[in-house]
Amino acid sequence: MDIKRRSVLAGMAGVAGAVALPTTAYADRRGRYPQPWPELEPYGLADTRLDLWPRDDNSFVLPLELRPRDEELGRVWMRDTYVNCFVVDGRPLYVATGTTRVPGRPAAGPWNDGIFVWTAPSLRGPWRLADTTGIRPDHEQGKVWSPEFVGENTPGRTVVAPWQEYWYDDQFGKRGQAWAPEVHYFRGTWYIVACMGDHSRKVGSFLLISEGGVEGPYRLAQGNYEKPFGDSFIGGPAFILPGAYHHIDGSLYTEGDDAWLVLHNDLYARFTDDLEDIVPGTALPAFQQTPYVPEPYLEGAYVFRHGGKYYLMHAAWDRTSTNPDGSTRNAYDRPGPGRVQYQYDLVMAVADHFEGPYSERWTAGVGAGHNNVFADAAGHLWATFFRNPTVGYWADPARVADAAVPGVVRMEWTGPDTNRLYVKRQAHS
Repeated sequence: MDIKRRSVLAGMAGVAGAVALPTTAYADRRGRYPQPWPELEPYGLADTRLDLWPRDDNSFVLPLELRPRDEELGRVWMRDTYVNCFVVDGRPLYVATGTTRVPGRPAAGPWNDGIFVWTAPSLRGPWRLADTTGIRPDHEQGKVWSPEFVGENTPGRTVVAPWQEYWYDDQFGKRGQAWAPEVHYFRGTWYIVACMGDHSRKVGSFLLISEGGVEGPYRLAQGNYEKPFGDSFIGGPAFILPGAYHHIDGSLYTEGDDAWLVLHNDLYARFTDDLEDIVPGTALPAFQQTPYVPEPYLEGAYVFRHGGKYYLMHAAWDRTSTNPDGSTRNAYDRPGPGRVQYQYDLVMAVADHFEGPYSERWTAGVGAGHNNVFADAAGHLWATFFRNPTVGYWADPARVADAAVPGVVRMEWTGPDTNRLYVKRQAHS
């Protein structure tokens, strides 16, 4: 599976350029928890050690049921992989989703055909497409929402808003795609939070509410009838129409009976009690973070609670450059001359409160950016990963065939004294 020998050997170049740190035994003085690694200095350096990679000994690619479009590749092509475990009717139910592409397209743009969901009784499977045949017998099984479903709109019930419909222009032809979906089970109802991507008429996050099971049927939340959540602002690629860009990569965080929308890349909003909209306000509040200096572009914000602490996750590009002494520098820098995108990493910070203040960030997983963390039915922690095929390490022609996967990797917690989460590392003597 995962990292082939050629991939590991190629990755050693980045590892060799990492800051040298002392090896530490993976147990505290009581032998209960693995130790955190020493801080990288200066703040903002990226840790590239192979211990923080998804490897054969700590990760695997989910054996998702194939759709007809997947037969040639032999697996599901997926970005922004999302997996979670919920207890439904007293039993664990695992769900998986992510950004997928249409047959014949090399990527998920400038259009795709919506959101697919898989379910399983255990993390190892069997993973089956959600049974949507009773809802849409003429559509591909597992497809729970798509701009194609605009014909299902009825008075008082919107499935696809006008700004989510496909549209056309001379530059791209057909445009419009759904990105980075997440599936949530909250207060007995299934929800999907997702984003209309860069090529859409309006770009930003929206919420779908199921009127049945995890397979749907889903309708659009009332707060998204006219636009994505939040306000529009200048952002994204130059081809995005003025006023079309809103806050992307929406995520749902719930605690007790309360729910929040986490938005790209430092904002959040509380949902109304019925989850039909976010609570109105003059401005969306921002997480209290410890930024890098200067702060680079981050995306894929996600909040996870464990051990009574809140973990704020981001995807950050590790860029390589050359130090004055000729050695390799790996850091979460902004783009610039001599800086090359290397890995799309998971960085984390921890706080006592949802809104912060959050600690300094650390590298929690190499090449595991834009993901989520979840607990399985036994309480073990996992993170998802997908290996970014666009640029960097996994875009190399020698590796791109192993990119864009629905992967999961075990995580380890360093305990209540230090509160770090890492990709499960190899034991050292």
